[in-house]
Amino acid sequence: MSLTTRLFSRMFLEEYRLHAELFGRDRFLLFPVLTALLTGGGLYLFSLTGSSVATIIAGVHALVFFFGLQVGTIGLVGRDALRNVLGDVTLLVFSARTLPVSRRRLLGVFIWKDIVYYLFFFLTPLVLGFLPIGLTGGLSLTSLALLWVTVAATFALGTAGSLALAGVGTRSKLALIGIVALLIVGIIREPATLVGFTPYALYLQPTPTTALTSVIVLAGALVAGPLLFEPSASRSLRRTDAGRFRWLRSVTDVYTARSLLEVSRSSGSVWKVGVSLGVLFGVAVLLLERLAEATAISPSGGIAFGTLLGLGTFTTYNWVTQVDDPDEYLRYPDALGAVFRGKLRAFYACSLPFGFAYLALGALRYPLTDLALGIIVFPLVGLYVFGLTAYITGFSANELLFDTALFGLYGVGLAVVSVPLLVAALAYGTAPVQSVGVALGVAVVAAAIGAVLALRAPGRWHEKLRAE
Repeated sequence: MSLTTRLFSRMFLEEYRLHAELFGRDRFLLFPVLTALLTGGGLYLFSLTGSSVATIIAGVHALVFFFGLQVGTIGLVGRDALRNVLGDVTLLVFSARTLPVSRRRLLGVFIWKDIVYYLFFFLTPLVLGFLPIGLTGGLSLTSLALLWVTVAATFALGTAGSLALAGVGTRSKLALIGIVALLIVGIIREPATLVGFTPYALYLQPTPTTALTSVIVLAGALVAGPLLFEPSASRSLRRTDAGRFRWLRSVTDVYTARSLLEVSRSSGSVWKVGVSLGVLFGVAVLLLERLAEATAISPSGGIAFGTLLGLGTFTTYNWVTQVDDPDEYLRYPDALGAVFRGKLRAFYACSLPFGFAYLALGALRYPLTDLALGIIVFPLVGLYVFGLTAYITGFSANELLFDTALFGLYGVGLAVVSVPLLVAALAYGTAPVQSVGVALGVAVVAAAIGAVLALRAPGRWHEKLRAE
């Protein structure tokens, strides 16, 4: 057995054991089943709205690409997130200093491990959710097989692309900002051109040219990430910025100041919030563009962007709580309510500037009057996401990733709000007044529910932590 094969098998087993230990083996193994069922149920619900199979498949590729980018943020959060979630452990990908193996080989194997691992546990069940459509004649078996290939390749492109961008960032922050800015402008101005370089183009037109283009772009991203990435210094070697903390403490409360300082000093700093929301914004632009091309629908960019950016703030909540030790807060004289209020302020301080900036970029393609709806919807949906996440997960948002029960409950909670908002966005072209009314009404009610959940979360988690 070669060294690369041995590393791959050990990393794959390591990944499985970590998830099985963190979330329970039985619950974790149910996750692929839940994914297939949610996909099949989602397809049925979208069919009731009149959405075509082609539009749904475009959305699946966009979401899978976003998921791949999130998985690839190992280059942004690095050891910080892993240490905070798993404790003082060393994964194989970070063992270049202790093993006679180059960091580039470890990162290369790690990327392939992630691609195969998520292909097995997430992507294949996702495609299996399309089987009912295939059995009823909506898709041929050849199309389903091609969908499986292009979905896997799209995820791989997202994962490799994220690590490649992180690699650029480790060498030059200015270069990273420039590349991301160019990509965002390209997505807004020429989305069809960028799609032509992705595996989704192969699904649309399965020709040797599109296949070759997809392979070249994917191979380039897979090679660039390990070559460019340079790990940041361990946080234990960094000095505490007392001056910055004092300044933050002078303008806000101690819990907000602490959370903001923790995010800014973690790998990727606050820019990872911008990258995360920017990726989601780009996916939304591409999806709306595809929808407008494939149908006669003229969707509302403001409602759609505000909704999706609001849903994307889940990652912001994860980052403002990533270093928390819940037991530590029980020793403080303040109640947990003060802690959650500080988290909410830090949550908005990190997410609102980036979200509003992306909505402003949308003006390159959508009317200002339309985007004004997004300025209202985005923070309201964000409050709902904060309240729901805080109430369900407390300070451990990572548990949602593979805890089947929590994931299902959380998914239903998000769908109750996101589905009517997205339907309102799609209906904007034919019924603008009604769509605006529905969107604002749903967003306001969702924000009220989120506020109630945020207020109830401290009491719930105080009792749970005391019981433990």
